[in-house]
Amino acid sequence: MNSIIFTVEAEESGGYVASWDDPRGGGITTQGEALVDLQANILDAVRCHFAEDSRPSQVKLHFTEDLVLEPA
Repeated sequence: MNSIIFTVEAEESGGYVASWDDPRGGGITTQGEALVDLQANILDAVRCHFAEDSRPSQVKLHFTEDLVLEPA
């Protein structure tokens, strides 16, 4: 498996939830208060879910909504 794609959704109360559904059943769901937290939690979950020899080489994030930056 070369890559997997997590679907990322912003929560109304703040933070993000990311999920990946394994085509063989099961999957991974994790969350983070900020994007940096979410990224770390995703990578940690992927390391725990996959054996080292079957771990994907890439983890892609698909956001259900575009991120908006508001310059000060």
